[in-house]
Amino acid sequence: MKKSKLAILIIIGVLLVGSIAYFIFHKDGNKVELITEKPHYGDIATSVTATGKIQPVDTVAVGTQVSGTIQKVFVDFNSVVKKGQLLAQIDQSLFLAQVQQIAANLQLSKNNLGYQQSNFNRQNELYKAGGISRADYETAKNLYDVAKDNVNSVAAQLRSAEKNLSYTNIYSPIDGTVLSRKVSEGQTVAASLNTPTLFSIAKDLSKMQVRASVDEADVGNVKVGENATFTVDAFPDDVFKGTVIEIRLEPTISSNVVTYTTIINAPNDDLKLKPGMTANIIIYTNEVKNTLLIPAKAIAFQPDSTLEKQFKIRKLSLRNHKGEHKGKNGNKYGGNSGLNNKTLDTIDHKKAIVWKKVGDSIIPKHIRIGLDDDINVQVIRGLTAQDEIITGVNALKQTKGAKSTESSPFMPKRGGGGGRRQ
Repeated sequence: MKKSKLAILIIIGVLLVGSIAYFIFHKDGNKVELITEKPHYGDIATSVTATGKIQPVDTVAVGTQVSGTIQKVFVDFNSVVKKGQLLAQIDQSLFLAQVQQIAANLQLSKNNLGYQQSNFNRQNELYKAGGISRADYETAKNLYDVAKDNVNSVAAQLRSAEKNLSYTNIYSPIDGTVLSRKVSEGQTVAASLNTPTLFSIAKDLSKMQVRASVDEADVGNVKVGENATFTVDAFPDDVFKGTVIEIRLEPTISSNVVTYTTIINAPNDDLKLKPGMTANIIIYTNEVKNTLLIPAKAIAFQPDSTLEKQFKIRKLSLRNHKGEHKGKNGNKYGGNSGLNNKTLDTIDHKKAIVWKKVGDSIIPKHIRIGLDDDINVQVIRGLTAQDEIITGVNALKQTKGAKSTESSPFMPKRGGGGGRRQ
């Protein structure tokens, strides 16, 4: 009995030791893989996004200076017109009658002028011969002068009436395309304080403009001459290019949001862009070509103590403007120092730290960076294209032979017969 009890105790002890060893070695079997990338050469840019409307470079509103009824309309929407081309005509009957009436008055004035001139000549001869008094002479002279002035006055009225008659013909002031026609034949237009608009004509649809609304937080980075790209909903796969030509100082305030109108030229040789389209715009405020780049996530990576089991982590030292700058509590890991890369920016702007993998070692590297587009970061100094930069850590992987679920091999297994039928 004693031997059997001793054997049972030994077996139980072996099982306990085996269970403990299983859990210990099973956990130690998990390894970490570092994700690394090498710096590469490419282009990088920082940008500002905005929305805006596409409009022609120059649009002319054609109106009328006289009131009347539209008698004829010679153009329609999208008509291509030339400068001086007749667009519409207002009923001329009243204006023509007024011209004829004033022309008749002018002829009367001229006849009266001829009579007064003859009379003045006679009175002048009599006055010189002493046949009439000076008063009669001055009366004749005054009537002659009034007749001359009356002719000039009626002639001016005739020119005004003829001008108004010419205004009944509406001509195109520029070469362009009719965008809108706001009148029809038989419609009455009244030219009072505000000149009514009859037609809108775009000068050249092959040259368009984008009027972008740039937020006040971004407008400080936008400069004249910067490149821009934009898309429109009508052609989502096409990217149109342009250049910033003007930043207007007049602010636009809507719902307490301040924006500034920024004009971007947009060549439209294929006439795809239509007036009034909504454009989604990217303005490139800084651009660098063929420069050394690293992923932005390499700047954010910080090693922790779990990597120390597999890799040698070199101590991280940060320099401030006076001397060495160590982590909080002397911790050698940048991730636990309380001084991350964002804090570094406040100490020395445009500096950062990345971690290099050299064999089984993880080494910090101080670098100077430039542009950052949230995907890549420009490296100005501190790295080469042969360096192996750590960007992250792979998910935990188990060693060969380890089971996917951590459960004791000595625990009873649940039977499979109680499952639901499919």
